[in-house]
Amino acid sequence: MRQTLNEVTERIRERSAPTRKAYLQRVDQIINRERGADRMGCANVAHAFAAMPSNDKFKVVAEKAPHIGIVTAYNDMLSAHQPYETYPEIIRDEARKLGATVQVAGGVPAMCDGITQGEPGMELSLFSRDTIAMSTAVSLSHDVFDAALLLGVCDKIVPGLLIGALHFGHLPCVFVPAGPMSTGIDNTTKSKVREKYAQGLVGREELLASESAAYHGAGTCTFYGTANSNQMLMEAMGLHVPGAAFVHPHDGMRDLLTRESVRTVLSITKGQRFTPIGRMVDERVIVNAIVALLATGGSTNHLIHWVAVARAAGIIIDWSDFSKLSQNTPLLARVYPNGTADVNQFHAAGGAGFVIRELVDAGYMHGDVQSVVMGGLRDFGKQPVKSDDGGLIWVDLPATTPDDTIVRNTSKPFSESGGLRLLTGNLGRSVIKSSAVPEDRQIVEAPAIVFNGQEELLSAFERGELEKDFIAVVRFQGPRANGMPELHKLTPPLSVLQGKGYRVAIVTDGRMSGASGKVPAAIHLSPECLAGGAIGKIRTGDMIRLNAIVGTLNALVDDEEWQARTVATMSEAQRNNNGHGIGRELFGGMRKNVHSAEEGAVTWL
Repeated sequence: MRQTLNEVTERIRERSAPTRKAYLQRVDQIINRERGADRMGCANVAHAFAAMPSNDKFKVVAEKAPHIGIVTAYNDMLSAHQPYETYPEIIRDEARKLGATVQVAGGVPAMCDGITQGEPGMELSLFSRDTIAMSTAVSLSHDVFDAALLLGVCDKIVPGLLIGALHFGHLPCVFVPAGPMSTGIDNTTKSKVREKYAQGLVGREELLASESAAYHGAGTCTFYGTANSNQMLMEAMGLHVPGAAFVHPHDGMRDLLTRESVRTVLSITKGQRFTPIGRMVDERVIVNAIVALLATGGSTNHLIHWVAVARAAGIIIDWSDFSKLSQNTPLLARVYPNGTADVNQFHAAGGAGFVIRELVDAGYMHGDVQSVVMGGLRDFGKQPVKSDDGGLIWVDLPATTPDDTIVRNTSKPFSESGGLRLLTGNLGRSVIKSSAVPEDRQIVEAPAIVFNGQEELLSAFERGELEKDFIAVVRFQGPRANGMPELHKLTPPLSVLQGKGYRVAIVTDGRMSGASGKVPAAIHLSPECLAGGAIGKIRTGDMIRLNAIVGTLNALVDDEEWQARTVATMSEAQRNNNGHGIGRELFGGMRKNVHSAEEGAVTWL
């Protein structure tokens, strides 16, 4: 793997050389300026610190104390972000003890895909990432900060904060998580109730009771979807206090970890260990994030998000890089939907630290990278514990996991290859979360049924028209068409059909979320239909072959006929529906300017 790791990294470095060089030149140019309070005019400085306590104002202006900006995704509607309400005061208190000052620089929006799933608001979801990035930029644009702490957890929030932070690459940055909620109803039981509801076997009351038992308190959802994959990747990139990802919000350790984030960011703000995020996040760090994603069967959404994150640092990656690394990365974790365990069980079995240690020691990750702590990435393979004096120390994890049904050593992986696969063929390029798909469903060949949206498929299911082998082709779901919403509501009915023995799959230019499950799903198909993609040539009845073993996706149509076909166009009614209501009008510019999914669905280039 070391050879593959180095080959992919070097290929990325060569491809990115011009853009990375230009990025670092911009970072260095800003680093070499005077600090904000010394550089700005007096009126600017007075405005910046007008509301600060006198002692803090004196520290930052006269004593030139380090000044930390907080960018927070706090709101008290979303369980994952509700704990952040008290963090600014904790951070201020710790900063004062360490001779520094703090201001909340700004807030960013944080929406929940679980709330908007299947609703019009979901069409804002993907674009909320770039909105968060821009909000981070607005927050830090006052340009008086020596470092930043970024508070966020969930799907688009962490990638958005990271993209924004990388556009302020001269600042040392530490990301501050809040942790997962406690274990409720297990994810397998929750999914079975959803399938029963889809079949009409239970009513809304039973479904709501089940969902409320699963989502019941503060913290992230406990399955290994995009939010918790975010936390794994931030550990692998060295941007957290080591081991901070999966500690419960109300665990006493969480307060210590939050305080430690202040100490950590100050340790890289001045002096020999000055480590601005733009220099730290290099090609090796991006590759480490990809490897961590693959080794844990993480969210497919990150094949979009981390392309955008890399681009924010002047680094260009594509799905071929993911695919090459996946073929040579062992699968070390089984966490729902890639298994039955939740993230709390994953954490108890060794979690992020165990996986990172195994990957670094076996040569699957670059261990010689910078991180926010002195020991580099190897410190992220340790576990934080309370010391006798009430602080934190980091200790080695056991050589073997207490539960090898959840986490394994590299010597005995669940699979020799990672959990994600690139699919190519005459339909374009797409990805599949192959680790969650049963072995006997890795290849599906069946006739297509074409749908122009998820509502059409759900209606056909309710009418009993889908009791057969088929591949659902759901088009006009790409970023240009309607913002690329997740189609997670299609999972229960398709799971029901698969459970009855039918061979089913889905092919779409949309997303199926970080919770992509046991039904084979070729997602993010690029180019999308509205951009002239071949998905628009498929007609109901065409035979489609999805082969996740060799990585192909093809319409089995005579080549001459295929070339002669025209791409379907979106109806005016559908176009209008996608562009109006629940704020969608405001995102029209993003839909027009967005790049493809494989280019990160970026709207700011």
